[in-house]
Amino acid sequence: MRLRNIPGSREAIVQNQWCIQNPEEQKGRWQQLFENQHPIHMEIGMGKGQFLLTLAEQNPNLNYIGIEKYSSVLLRGLQKMEEQPLQNLRFIRMEAEDLTNCFAKDEISRIYLNFSDPWPKDRHAKRRLTSKEFLSRYDQVLKPEGQVEFKTDNQPLFDFSLEQIELACWTLTACTRDLHHDTSMNAGNIMTEYEQRFSAMGNPIFKLIAKRFTP
Repeated sequence: MRLRNIPGSREAIVQNQWCIQNPEEQKGRWQQLFENQHPIHMEIGMGKGQFLLTLAEQNPNLNYIGIEKYSSVLLRGLQKMEEQPLQNLRFIRMEAEDLTNCFAKDEISRIYLNFSDPWPKDRHAKRRLTSKEFLSRYDQVLKPEGQVEFKTDNQPLFDFSLEQIELACWTLTACTRDLHHDTSMNAGNIMTEYEQRFSAMGNPIFKLIAKRFTP
C-alpha cells in the first residue's frame, strides 16, 4: 500500500512534545523519562497509533513506546495524542534496526509487532521484524521474562516467523491461526486499523506469543 506523504510532517514531529527527538540519549533511562518504575511495553511499526493509544488508556500502570519510521503515519498518531494526552505513552520516529542503540539490556518488558511489512522477496528476509536477526535485537533489550506478541493476516509471513522462532531458540508460548475465533487468545484483543480492515474482508488473523528459551 502506497503511503501518502503529508507535507511538513517531519517538522511537525520535531515540535511535538510526545515524540522523543534523540532517543539514543535515553538509553537505560526510559523509566526516568516516565518518572516511574512501571514496566515498559513497545510497539514496533505502530502505524497511526490506535492499538497503543487504546492500551495506554486502559493500563495507566504500564508505560508504552511506539516506534514508527514513516513521518506521515506517525503524525496521525501524534494528532490523536494531542486530542487525548496520555502521560504513559511516548513516540519515536526511527528505524527498527536502531533498537539496541536506544534501549538498554532488560529495559523492555514486552514488544508488539502488528501487521508488519512482510518483505516478500527472499533477499529481504532479514528485514522482517520476526527474523532471527531481529529476534537477536529483541533479546538485547527485553527483560528475562519479556515476550514478543505478533499478529498478521499474512500466512507465509506467519509460517516464516514460526520457523525463525525455532531457529533463534526462542519458545513459542501461544499460537493461533484464527485469532477472532480462538476464545483462549482473543480475550481482551485490541484491534489495529489494519486488523479491522482485514477482518471485515474475512481474512483470518494469525497470532503468536514467544519468549526467549530459559532452561
